[in-house]
Amino acid sequence: MDKFNELKGIVDALEADFGKFYNDNNNAAGTRVRKGMQELKTLAQNIRLEVQEIKNKAK
Repeated sequence: MDKFNELKGIVDALEADFGKFYNDNNNAAGTRVRKGMQELKTLAQNIRLEVQEIKNKAK
């Protein structure tokens, strides 16, 4: 569950930058959004692998 909470934290932290990029056309915020989305992608993949590993051990 720690990784899930970390995932939610990243999304929450990016909320302001999304608004700055889409509403205010702030390019620096767009860069931060892209970086955060890459972190989300990596974390999501790690969670997927962990879930699969736990499932395989249960068999």
